Amino acid sequence: MFAVLVFLKDKKTKQMNKLKIAIQKKGRLNQDSIQLLKECGISIDNGKDQLKASARNFPLEVLYLRNSDIPKYVLDGVADIAIVGENLLVEKGNGNSRILPLGFSKCKVSLAIPKSAEYSGLSWFEGKKIATSYPKTTEAYFKENRINASVHVISGSVEIAPNIGLADGVCDIVSSGSTLFKNGLMEVEQIMTSEAILIANKELDQERAKLLDKLVFRIKAVLASKNNKYILLNAPNEKIEAITQLLPGMKSPTILPLAREGWSSMHSVINENEFWDVIDRLQVAGAEGILIVPIEKMVV
Repeated sequence: MFAVLVFLKDKKTKQMNKLKIAIQKKGRLNQDSIQLLKECGISIDNGKDQLKASARNFPLEVLYLRNSDIPKYVLDGVADIAIVGENLLVEKGNGNSRILPLGFSKCKVSLAIPKSAEYSGLSWFEGKKIATSYPKTTEAYFKENRINASVHVISGSVEIAPNIGLADGVCDIVSSGSTLFKNGLMEVEQIMTSEAILIANKELDQERAKLLDKLVFRIKAVLASKNNKYILLNAPNEKIEAITQLLPGMKSPTILPLAREGWSSMHSVINENEFWDVIDRLQVAGAEGILIVPIEKMVV
């Protein structure tokens, strides 16, 4: 009996030590979040319409929650960490810790008005009624710019508010702008830019903080691989020094002799944002046979 009790206690302790992550239960942010965890080597047993699922190979429990509720659940300790849009954190969850920007689900929070309106600047909003799902963000922006506007809070399809006479304009998230266009609106002011971020409860215990560190390590390795490419090239030995100046890599390029006398193969890493500029300069410097390879994971 004693052995059984000890076993049950140990099993319960292991369950308690899982890190609980909240993600949006449906939509693009849900898909991108699940994909990120998958790229981190975490396999999740999530059946259709489940509200909770466990990882098979990492002490992680996933909570699928309504997007607008997530910051409060993290703040209250129901979830330890979460993946949310930065705009939502500003609106509802500033008591949580920002851990890491994730680089996906990028958008803007913008003011938009009917395309038929003659926009003359921010003063246009003076005395107007603005519909939004982000009242805190909208009111703070108007206050900062000394605009007296009436903010009308609605959930769901904010873009239809001007068409049905509910508001003069809207404040909403904008990705491609196609939804605004379809509803006869035009973007006139950008309040903030946003992307998915990892947030955490500030009161994590030591055990969960260690698990979070492990997860963040994996996420950084995945993100670094997306932002960099592995490059291989051939170069005359007399050109190696000049080419090395263009390829610092993680520390310095790897240089290996080729079978062809007087030539070497150089291996390095280049940033995605600098890719084409670096390639052009490498060719001018004498590089040949340039090969670019995607990086699956990158630990720096």
